[in-house]
Parts: sequence; C-alpha cells; structure tokens
Amino acid sequence: MSEQAEMLKVIVFSLLDEEYGIPVSQVRSIEKVQHITRVPRTAPFVKGVINLRGVVTPIIDLRTRFAMPETAYKDSTRIIIVATEDVEVGLIVDTANDVMDIPVDTIEPPPEIVGSVEIEYLEGVAKLDKRLLILLNLDRVLNPDIVKEKIKG
Repeated sequence: MSEQAEMLKVIVFSLLDEEYGIPVSQVRSIEKVQHITRVPRTAPFVKGVINLRGVVTPIIDLRTRFAMPETAYKDSTRIIIVATEDVEVGLIVDTANDVMDIPVDTIEPPPEIVGSVEIEYLEGVAKLDKRLLILLNLDRVLNPDIVKEKIKG
C-alpha cells in the first residue's frame, strides 16, 4: 500500500475571476452579506463591523485590500469569517465556491507577480488539473496588529 499524500483542505473563493484558497482550519463560517456598520477613521479596506450571532466582527473587503476595482455586492457575494491568532474577521469575496483537498506536494512558492495581489500576502500556488489556486497567507493579509489598530481607531 502506498502512503497517502499529505492534503491541505481549503475553502476556495474568487475575486475578479481568480480562484483563491484559505485553510479550512482558519475558517469559522461563510455568511451572506448583511448590513455593515461603518466605523470612522479606519483603513479603506475595513468596511465596518457586523453583529454576527452576538459577536461584533470587523469586515474587510479583499478587493479593496488587494487594490482591485471595487464592485457592487451581488447575491453570490459572501463574507468568510476567519480567525488567526486572537483576531476574528470577515472577508468579503465575490463568491465562495467549494471546499477542496489539495495535495501539499502540488503547492509551489508564489511567482514574483500573481495578478494584483502582492506576493507578501501569498502562501503559494497550487496547480490542479487546468486550475491555478492562489493560497493566501491570512496572517499577512490581516496583519493583526494593523487590523486591531485600525478598528480601534
């Protein structure tokens, strides 16, 4: 019997027709877009906060965070609630497509330039048949010190 390849389970979502993945272990839930209360003096990518089951959760628009053109929210727009260290944040994405197991040995270091997402935010790129899946490094995307500082004003 051959050993099973080590797998990484990710949530696949899209931004501007590109597919991205974040580890399921960091995802708390996927929600439909709801009313977001604006918070004064925050970074442009911090859209505000929502009350999610009694917990005030900051919301970040990943398109704005990655300097992509903004678009109106649609029925397919989702908020992915993620946790890293002691920060829980919602990420607005165009769609949340599916859950996927990726063989760890198919993940390559990110190339110098991948679309409009800065390389510092990337964990790697996985080649899956004809798909390319860009894996985000949430610790760097969220940078908890900066996010906390911006939210607390």
